[in-house]
This record gives sequence, structure tokens and C-alpha cells, in this order.
Amino acid sequence: MRAVCADFETELVEFNGEADHVHLLANFPPKIAVSRLVNSLKGVSSRRMRQEFPDLVRHYWRANRLWSGSYFAGSVGGAPLDVLRKYIEDQNRPT
Repeated sequence: MRAVCADFETELVEFNGEADHVHLLANFPPKIAVSRLVNSLKGVSSRRMRQEFPDLVRHYWRANRLWSGSYFAGSVGGAPLDVLRKYIEDQNRPT
């Protein structure tokens, strides 16, 4: 995730998740389209996860994808980073 963000001139501040989704806190310039960043993050992570965990292919063979086509992105503007980081850290880690 961090390497993909770097390709988009984006800083990955925090990363965590739950069994069925992930949370990313990223700082990126306004010239970056959120949809392009998210699609790249999903594509690269899907390929790498399939390589590292070949059994995933059997589990997701019908959908032929690991990620849903949807995502949520919100702007946090002036929120303190330590509060946001704490929220993400407190989420369950993916299993």
C-alpha cells in the first residue's frame, strides 16, 4: 500500500482494517483523483495477495476479484491526525 501511495505522491499515514474492509489514512495533493488512487491500491494489493496466498483464488473464483467495486472516502480537513490515527489503530486487523 505504501509503495502505491508513493507512486501517487501520497503519504500513507495509517493502515489497518477488519475482516471485510480496510482503513487507510492518506495525505495526498488535490491533483490526485481519489478514484484512481483507490483503484490502483485495490488492483496492486489484489495481485500481491493472490501471489502470496494462492488459496484466495479458490475462495473468490466466482467473483474473480478480492475487493468490492465500492469504497468510501472522506475528507478530514482539520481533524487532529492523532485522533484519526487512534481510530484506525483501534479497528480489528484483517484476518
